[in-house]
Amino acid sequence: MHFLGLLGDNFTLPFVLKSCADLSRVCMGRCVHGQGLRVGLEGDFYVGASLIDMYVKCGVIGDARKLFDKMIVRDMASWNALIAGYMKEGEIGVAEDLFERMEHRNIVSWTAMISGYTQNGFAEQALGLFDEMLQDGSEMKPNWVTIVSVLPACAQSAALERGRRIHDFANGIGLHLNSSVQTALAGMYAKCYSLVEARCCFDMIAQNGKNLIAWNTMITAYASHGCGVEAVSIFENMLRAGVQPDAVTFMGLLSGCSHSGLIDAGLNHFNDMGTIHSVEPRVEHYACVVDLLGRAGRLVEAKELISQMPMQAGPSVWGALLAACRSHRNLEIAELAARRLFVLEPDNSGNYVLLSNLYAEAGMWEEVKKLRALLKYQGMKKSPGCSWIEINGKSHLFMGADKSHPQAKEIYKFLEALPEKIKMAGYIPDTSFVLHDISEEEKEYNLTTHSEKLAIAFGLLNTRPGVVLRVTKNLRICGDCHAATKFISKIYEREIIVRDLNRFHCFKDGSCSCGDYW
Repeated sequence: MHFLGLLGDNFTLPFVLKSCADLSRVCMGRCVHGQGLRVGLEGDFYVGASLIDMYVKCGVIGDARKLFDKMIVRDMASWNALIAGYMKEGEIGVAEDLFERMEHRNIVSWTAMISGYTQNGFAEQALGLFDEMLQDGSEMKPNWVTIVSVLPACAQSAALERGRRIHDFANGIGLHLNSSVQTALAGMYAKCYSLVEARCCFDMIAQNGKNLIAWNTMITAYASHGCGVEAVSIFENMLRAGVQPDAVTFMGLLSGCSHSGLIDAGLNHFNDMGTIHSVEPRVEHYACVVDLLGRAGRLVEAKELISQMPMQAGPSVWGALLAACRSHRNLEIAELAARRLFVLEPDNSGNYVLLSNLYAEAGMWEEVKKLRALLKYQGMKKSPGCSWIEINGKSHLFMGADKSHPQAKEIYKFLEALPEKIKMAGYIPDTSFVLHDISEEEKEYNLTTHSEKLAIAFGLLNTRPGVVLRVTKNLRICGDCHAATKFISKIYEREIIVRDLNRFHCFKDGSCSCGDYW
């Protein structure tokens, strides 16, 4: 068009700007902006909104805001684009201010806020805004995009009952056959401990409607629950359906193999990535294989794999090796991995704590003191452990040794009597997880105040017999809590599901779904 001397008008430029946004070609977008200025189109509704959208999608939120502030008349698309942009940048307060200032809002405005809250980890705000939309008299009702945007908020806060209510609402407005909604529901249920319901949602999707995202969701779901065999089976079904795997597929697949001890299967799939499926392994895939070998105690092979990597090993790789050394008590390789991590992640206190744990188990208290002094000197603190449980639609949060809960007196009374009950069933306290140079009696008491035990005790006190307890923990579950929970599930005849930083543990009848391979 330029070659022919045609400059384009207010119908042409929005399409060009949309292409610039899709390709992240901000320099080209600026040129189009300049052309719009020269021919007097910057103030046009369509051109102005398209410019703001382009700058937002190219990550230049400052330029988008300048243009927005200069606009005399702003259409709803401009407001929505800017709200989405600020949410993407994590500037929640600015987005909230814009949303409140809008005289008229449409479904895009509400969905942009809900999606933004979810993406930034503000689950309660996302769910609260969604509930506001459902109120009687509300002029705006959620659509399928809103549903897909809010479901991850249920997953973040492990709000299973809220998720089920949203599922019922989605069915009520005829979305039971919408593949995007069913995929989002499958992901939500998987992260809220209900793998059976996740699979039901996945099966609701027509075979020709199952896209790569749907398959990846189910593979990852099985992997996070430690169901490696099922993850491999879903992967094979995906290949038979003619869907080409990607990097995300193999992350889920390799993770599932790692958590289930499927060493040979995991190594074979890793080797097939590039040769058969044309997916080049990334650092995170190598981290999965290091984890796979490390969990099996093959630490020397894991270390050799790191030395053969075609790229620089990152924190995830060395972190997987260090965690495996902690499980298998290999201090020599642990020190090697920790030294690398201290350089790559100087501000990550977890690496210092893991090495400190190993020193403490070996009785090397001088080394423990040195590491603690180094942490204090660098101003770092250990991330506090916390757990939460949902009872009757409300989440209850517990920190380690927490006495702030209204029912703290009853909880501690219950936990005081618990050790003797489970000891009679065969429980032996593992005081190696209390890494202080104190008496064994003090160590045993310390174990009873771990956040996951507080949450489980609260759940047992506040639910009727037979109700499944679902607990979420921000860190990895400790070995003693894992052992104790197996006995608790048997004595109290309860199914207890604990979702920790790495995976799900389903305790039932005195055993765990992980088969103690974690």
